[in-house]
Amino acid sequence: MSPIDAPVAPGRQAERRPVVLQVLPALVTGGVERGTIEIAQAIVEAGWTAVVASAGGPMVRELGRIGATHVEMPLTTKNPLGIRSNAHRLETLIANLGVDIVHARSRAPAWSALRAAQRTGVHFLTTFHGTYNLGPFGIKRLYNAVMAKGERVIAISDFIAEHAHRVYGLPPERIRVVHRGVDLARFDPNRVSPERIIALAQKWRLPDGHRVVMLPGRLTRWKGQTVLIEALALLGRHDVRCLLVGSDQGRTGYRTELTDLIRRRGLTDVVHIVDECNDMPAAYMLTDVVVSASTDPEAFGRVVAEAQAMGRPVIASDHGAPRETVLPGRTGWLVNPGDSAALADALARFLALGPAERAQMAEDGQSFIRETFSKQRMCDKTLAVYRELLGLGTP
Repeated sequence: MSPIDAPVAPGRQAERRPVVLQVLPALVTGGVERGTIEIAQAIVEAGWTAVVASAGGPMVRELGRIGATHVEMPLTTKNPLGIRSNAHRLETLIANLGVDIVHARSRAPAWSALRAAQRTGVHFLTTFHGTYNLGPFGIKRLYNAVMAKGERVIAISDFIAEHAHRVYGLPPERIRVVHRGVDLARFDPNRVSPERIIALAQKWRLPDGHRVVMLPGRLTRWKGQTVLIEALALLGRHDVRCLLVGSDQGRTGYRTELTDLIRRRGLTDVVHIVDECNDMPAAYMLTDVVVSASTDPEAFGRVVAEAQAMGRPVIASDHGAPRETVLPGRTGWLVNPGDSAALADALARFLALGPAERAQMAEDGQSFIRETFSKQRMCDKTLAVYRELLGLGTP
């Protein structure tokens, strides 16, 4: 018998473990999905009950391994009738499992979750993951506004907290900033074997003795691949290699545009598009400097934090969350968004560093991320928000 069809649970008792239901469209891939699983694990480790509702996906099996429950629902729908039907499904699930908190992580499921939480009288919490497109003339503002309707709203950076307050009028007293966290057990230079690094270098055909610049991110215009290509053309050096790591996700036209630009700038020996990578820790270890050239502000920008955790300096656009995740001059540099000349200058400054300066940057970056942006810190702060809602205080 599935949880949604189970008999209604008895009334809440003081000694009963709290039950947290996280709601999102699907469990396929991405930062939202990874964060959902990490928080579910933290809930279980705290001795509580973790439930996730989604349309399913390959990451569901991870929930089973950590002792969380998954309930499949068609939560990817944006159809108003589908959203209403999902609200009824969630209402039944909340009652059957004795859910205490509903934590919504995406807009369409959040509308269903809000209605279900209101009808059942349980706590409703959201995580504001991005700036969300307002559409022409701001017509999507009302749709997006559900993410500001939680009793508490988790913002994944100070930048997002300010945006939610400014654009949606969210009172600061309801916002809790919980930065996304890096899994330090995975992104640890000491845990990456030489064999993994060698295998990736051979796959990408990287020659010895060349500095490597990497821009991780899906192939989409706002990630700034063209900005980096133009910067490398201005730099004028052919003793470096640049890796554009990320899937085109069907954007074959943009991929062709990048290939043509690389050819026109005479950089076919320098810049390589290498598609997705399943071993990013090894990729960072192959790299000398990581670039985030996004032309739109990043809500958090996990590659900036991951790179520093791996002891790699970063060059990032000077807007959005990188202003919080980079210590300019110590762990990397911030440059004007879309400014290829400024990016070329930053690359030249990095290439001019001596071994001792690079080692110091690596040490400072690792310390900064470990102290400020760890997965454990993210989980602890999220559970603190749950406890706040339930009036439980600190453990």
